Amino acid sequence: MRANDRFDERKGNFFAAGLTYYTIFALFPLLMVGFSLGGFVLSRRPDVLTGIDNKVRAAVPGALGAQVVDVVNSAIDSRASVGTIGLLAAAWVGLNWMANLRVALSEMWGQGEGSLGFIRTKLSDLGAMVSSFVAILATLALSALADAAPMGRVLPWLGIHNAPILDAVLRGASILVSVLLSWLVFSWMIARLPREPVNYASSFRGALIAAIGFEVFKLVASIYLKSVLRSPAGAAFGPVVGLMVFAYITARLLLLATAWAATSTPDVVAAPVEPSDAAVVPTWVPDSGNLKARQAMTAVAVGAIGALGLSRLVRRPKA
Repeated sequence: MRANDRFDERKGNFFAAGLTYYTIFALFPLLMVGFSLGGFVLSRRPDVLTGIDNKVRAAVPGALGAQVVDVVNSAIDSRASVGTIGLLAAAWVGLNWMANLRVALSEMWGQGEGSLGFIRTKLSDLGAMVSSFVAILATLALSALADAAPMGRVLPWLGIHNAPILDAVLRGASILVSVLLSWLVFSWMIARLPREPVNYASSFRGALIAAIGFEVFKLVASIYLKSVLRSPAGAAFGPVVGLMVFAYITARLLLLATAWAATSTPDVVAAPVEPSDAAVVPTWVPDSGNLKARQAMTAVAVGAIGALGLSRLVRRPKA
C-alpha cells in the first residue's frame, strides 16, 4: 500500500505514459536503421537482390510490381542517408527516453532533480541508454531461446534428437537465466539510473519482484501475439497494440518496483528526516506607551479641580 501511494503521489502513470510514447517513437528511426543495414547487405549480394525482385514481380505482376521493385532499389541506393537520419533520430529519441526514465526513478525515490551539467548529463544518459538496450535485447533473446527449446529447434541444430528430458532442462535453464539477467538489469536500473544513485541492497528485493513479473508478462505477450497474428486485421494492428501495451506495463512494473524499494521498511526507517522549523511561541505584552494628549489634559483638569476643592475645605473658617 505504501508503494502504491508513492506511485500515485509521484505521478507514476504520467511517467509510464511518457516512457511508452518515447518507446513507440523510437521504433521508426530503428526501422530506418534496419532498412539501411539491409540495404548495405543487399548491395553486396546482387544475387539475393535479384531473387527478391523476381519474387516481388511474381507476387505483384504488372506495373505495380515494377513500381515496388523501383522503390526497393531506390531505398537501397539511399541507404547511407537513411541510416544516418535514422541513427540521429534514434539517438535523440533514446536520450529523451533515458532522461524521462531517470526523472521518473528519481521521483519514485523522492529525490530532487540534480544535474551535472548538460554535456555530462547527456553523455551519462547515452552510456546508460546503450547499456540498457544491450541488456534488454539479451533478456529477450534468452526468452526466445526458452520458447524455441521445447519446439525442437535448438537441440536438432546442436545435433541432438529425441531428448525430452534435456529439452525440459534447457527450457528451465533458459527461463532461470532470463530471470536472473532481468533481476540484474532491474537492480541496476533501480539503484543507478536515478540522478542520485542508491545502494544495491535497497533495490534487490524490488528488482526480483519486477524480474518475475516481467518474465510472466513476456510469456503472456507471446501467447497474445500467437493468437492475434492468425487474422489479417490482427497481423496488421496486433503487433503495434501489443508493443504499446508491453512498453506501458513494463514501465509501470519498473516504477512500482522502485516505489516498493523506496518505501520498504528498512529504507523508510533509514531515510533522513529533515528538521522541522523552529517553534515560535507568541507572547502578549501590555502596552506601556505614554498617555495620549487628550487623556493627559483630562487627568490634569481632574487633578486641578480636586486640588481646588480640597483647598477650599481647608480654608473654611471655624465656627
